[in-house]
Amino acid sequence: MPKFFKDFIIIGAVIVSILSILNLYFLWLALIFLFLVVLGFYDLKQTKHSLWRNFPVLGRMRWVLEELRPPIRQYFIESDIDGVPINRQQRGVVYRRSKRVQSTIPFGTKLDVYEPGYEWIGHSLKAIKASTLEQNPRVMIGSKDCKKPYASSLLNISAMSFGALSANAVLALGHGAKIGDFALNTGEGGLSRYHLTTNCDLIWQIGTGYFGCRDENGNFHEEKFTQKANNENVKMIELKLSQGAKPGHGGILPANKNTPEIAEDRGVQAHTRVDSPPTHTSFSTPEGLIKFIKKLRDLSGGKPVGFKLSVGRKEEFIDICKAMVSLDIKPDFITVDGGEGGTGAAPLEYTNSVGMPLREALVFVIDCLVGFGLKDDIKVVASGKVLNGMDITKALALGADLCASARGMMLSLGCIQSLQCNKNTCPTGVATQDKRLTRGLVVEDKKQRVANFHELTVESFIEILASAGLDKPSKLNRTHIFRRLDETKYKRYDEIFTPMKAGDLLTEPYPKEYERFMN
Repeated sequence: MPKFFKDFIIIGAVIVSILSILNLYFLWLALIFLFLVVLGFYDLKQTKHSLWRNFPVLGRMRWVLEELRPPIRQYFIESDIDGVPINRQQRGVVYRRSKRVQSTIPFGTKLDVYEPGYEWIGHSLKAIKASTLEQNPRVMIGSKDCKKPYASSLLNISAMSFGALSANAVLALGHGAKIGDFALNTGEGGLSRYHLTTNCDLIWQIGTGYFGCRDENGNFHEEKFTQKANNENVKMIELKLSQGAKPGHGGILPANKNTPEIAEDRGVQAHTRVDSPPTHTSFSTPEGLIKFIKKLRDLSGGKPVGFKLSVGRKEEFIDICKAMVSLDIKPDFITVDGGEGGTGAAPLEYTNSVGMPLREALVFVIDCLVGFGLKDDIKVVASGKVLNGMDITKALALGADLCASARGMMLSLGCIQSLQCNKNTCPTGVATQDKRLTRGLVVEDKKQRVANFHELTVESFIEILASAGLDKPSKLNRTHIFRRLDETKYKRYDEIFTPMKAGDLLTEPYPKEYERFMN
């Protein structure tokens, strides 16, 4: 809309207000009529919108209705279980747990338990009292070459950058992580002043843009990395190869979100759109990747270093495993991001159609690590729509060691799934740099909600674990989860995803389904 037209509307509104106060209703009505006439003439003369030109004034209702469609659907039309990307039932349990209000539901499940894809865990007649189990179990991350292993929570905050998130959102997440004794992943935007202010455990993610440890040309800078990696709050370092929402694409920071302080922390020019390269410049082969991981571990003083990926071509991950074996160098952890991963800005085709979904990706990665004899030294982190205790249960049953959640943590901050993350207009102040909106997110209140969500979600997982008669998360396996195939058939995970045997990929003959990838 032209600037003069906006000014006309503002001036008109002021005049109408004044006239209303003076009770000059006839002039008020005349001004409204005049405004509509001017608007109609403008619509008739403009050439950009056919609908406006053919139906002046009335044609604009389409745009109004388009804007109202998402909230109307969310609040009045969709059921508790059919909303996307996260349905109302899932959002509701996050909200209630973050506020510590009743999270039980009445009168039975709303899910169709005979619908293909329905999943459940087999409970045991030898169930254990949940209160007797460790309530916040830890997972030790660190291979033989790691000098500073990290005892991680089962659930941490997945990668979200300052820039994608507001300063207040980062502060609330960081303080919440400190309260709950779990870790916050910085996202590829790198270490910001707000991450460090919270004094929480940090997983520093380094993406293809090397933000925070880059030279003027955007390449990796050893000295800058070493200085920041040795900060005592940085517990682990994650090298991002790809992410589930847009694998093979690179991150996007819109210009309207790239404020001077974000630009300073990242080492880029402010108020410009920043696109991360799709691949790294520090290596180009599997051997190069593994050697770079060792380099990062050495420069950080021996802290756990791993990499994050969304699985694409299977043979490429197998080549990485071969490089680990041949070089005898292993990452300390691998984060598997499902193709259903969320982000603030991604092309539709990438969000919908690129990258392997989490379940299949987890199975493949874990089976490869087992087949190459690597799994005992490498922890696997599952990332992708982890919102409740059952999500953690299913990921660990497939073979993951721990989980990371991004959207669940955003919901605990008060995110209402308004789907405006890419517009800098997030109404709850979570995914915006507009200070008028971020002021609505009160850190002192939201940090406790983040801690509550973490605590009660892990607690729900522990209760499920106890119901299955298991006293440790590591005892979960694929025999515990069932999946419905159709109305009359169902199978256990181990019958759908046959577990790999240790060492099966080290010597021939290889398992039949892996032969073409191995060769």
